[in-house]
Amino acid sequence: MRTIVKNIKELVGVEYAPKLRKQGKEMAVLETIKDAYLLVEDGKIKAFGEMKDLKDDNADVVVDAKGGMVFPSFCDSHTHLVYAGSREIEYCDKIRGLSYEEIAMRGGGILNSAKRVQEASEQELYDDAMGRLEQMIGFGSGAVEIKSGYGMTTEAELKMLRVIRRLKENSPLTIKSTLLGAHGIPMEYRGRQEAFVDLVIDEMIPQAAAEGLADYIDVFTDQGFFTVEDTDRMLDAGAKYGLRAKIHANELAYSGGIQCAVRHNALSCDHLEYTSDAEIEALLGSETMPTVLPGAAFFLNMVHAPVRKMMDAGLGVAMASDCNPGSSPSTNMQLILSMACINYRMLPEEAINAVTLNSGYAMGVSDQLGSIAVGKKANFYITKPIPSYEYMPYAYGENKVARKFLNGVEV
Repeated sequence: MRTIVKNIKELVGVEYAPKLRKQGKEMAVLETIKDAYLLVEDGKIKAFGEMKDLKDDNADVVVDAKGGMVFPSFCDSHTHLVYAGSREIEYCDKIRGLSYEEIAMRGGGILNSAKRVQEASEQELYDDAMGRLEQMIGFGSGAVEIKSGYGMTTEAELKMLRVIRRLKENSPLTIKSTLLGAHGIPMEYRGRQEAFVDLVIDEMIPQAAAEGLADYIDVFTDQGFFTVEDTDRMLDAGAKYGLRAKIHANELAYSGGIQCAVRHNALSCDHLEYTSDAEIEALLGSETMPTVLPGAAFFLNMVHAPVRKMMDAGLGVAMASDCNPGSSPSTNMQLILSMACINYRMLPEEAINAVTLNSGYAMGVSDQLGSIAVGKKANFYITKPIPSYEYMPYAYGENKVARKFLNGVEV
């Protein structure tokens, strides 16, 4: 099928020589075309340019953008989208002054969600998650990575991963799945943490791999959770089954998680509130994408990762929603874009690259998504009439998306 989008006020995020990611000063480079068209053929971008250069306008579908802008769809590279129930009571506990760790130590937090997931049916988890995916599409997302991690038993972790597989099969979004068996330590394993690590290595990883349920493996490497030594063991085990690493690191303390991520050639290391010169030095020259989760830092009132320092040192940065019931209950990547500018002092150009191309890299899809380039998958959205691309992060309280296209088809 051939589709032409005409009368685009500005086509944002175009690439003539596509890159897998942007780093350092490249983060501030955002190419656009004003008064543009976009040609899509069989679900992929065929051509684009200025309206005056559009010679062949024969198409099965002609879309008039009516002066709206066109952006590549967001890539949300870190979510915990499959879960059962909300945790607003813990939210009130946080308001009263309890810390993340205090809530976890008394059986709340991840353990609370784990109990609910263990009790929920696969169909219930699927239905709830599909509703969240539809919300994401409405806000302009076109790709999402979804982690397990609220199972904490082999049976429940595999149940979550099977739900993610069904979501892949039935959603127009591009979806990647991650085994996060080591998200927290079950109460019955407190004081014998190594035995739970053995469970992840001996049961969860082999069984998930045998069913082809996971693209990646993740570990929560941080104070009060899993040690670097634990992480080394689990990531080594995952690598034997072809599962590349993605690590939760340095959200709560200088845990060594970032250096661990680099040693294991992790695709991304995420959170990064506690990042010093040593961590930045470790990341430089690596293939690991630093990924910041503004929603969690905002919701938990945490320190902000030193994003400007990272970029000035030559690193790229990705941003993702961390959608989850405990610390970032939002599917809205437009809000993450705004937080990137407001809380992390990123320029709009840097922030847009962080939530599109670089977040695509952080989930392994930037060769196909994250920018407007010939041959890439046609995932994009048309905005309502807005004055400039800077308006996207500026107007943080409104949904600027008018029409959404995934795989070249309007959804």
